[in-house]
Amino acid sequence: MYERVIKGYNEAIFDTDRERALAVIHDAIDKGISPEDIVFKVVIPAIESMIKSISENFDANLAQHFMASQIGADVVEEMIKGFKKVPEAAGTVVIGTSRGDFHGLGKRIVIGCIGALMIDVVDLGLNVPPERFVDEALANNAQVIGISSMMVHTATGPEGCIKVCRILRERGIEDKIKIIVGGAPYRYDNNLYRMVQADAWADNGITAGKVIIDLIRSARK
Repeated sequence: MYERVIKGYNEAIFDTDRERALAVIHDAIDKGISPEDIVFKVVIPAIESMIKSISENFDANLAQHFMASQIGADVVEEMIKGFKKVPEAAGTVVIGTSRGDFHGLGKRIVIGCIGALMIDVVDLGLNVPPERFVDEALANNAQVIGISSMMVHTATGPEGCIKVCRILRERGIEDKIKIIVGGAPYRYDNNLYRMVQADAWADNGITAGKVIIDLIRSARK
């Protein structure tokens, strides 16, 4: 039964057919598959497979991957309500745009994509001061800070990632909280993240999921 459910769900999300994907899931639930198995044996493996696909062989385009992640997030949210025991999140991320940056589309896409991976997200919004990134990360026991910048001067400026890194060092927690950056400036210069002292960068919302999971594991060592 599991093979049939996995095949049906994967085909539906590849076609970005939300209604068919949900129909496959609801039929599986009606036939006795638990919500826990739906999430951990069907949905999350499907997302992980997409991440691998896009990073290695590009079997599908970014629009398909994004829509599939949105479908996965919807399924996870619905299934969690039926869990016998609420699961622990894979980790926590606080995310916002850097100081002076009011472009929020990229941030919203990332939030939508990583939700299906059982990662808790605290959205700090736009134009976030560096001190708030750190304060909110500590308040929410986050392992990762995500900083989105759509302009070079907000990515590299004194009130952006560089200052967030300095605050982490001053508080002695740079090894406990990792930083991921993203946005147009980093796509133009793939090494820019090193200049602003971030731990990693992601080109899009799909690959951000894998990078964030790796950073969470690193922060917990």
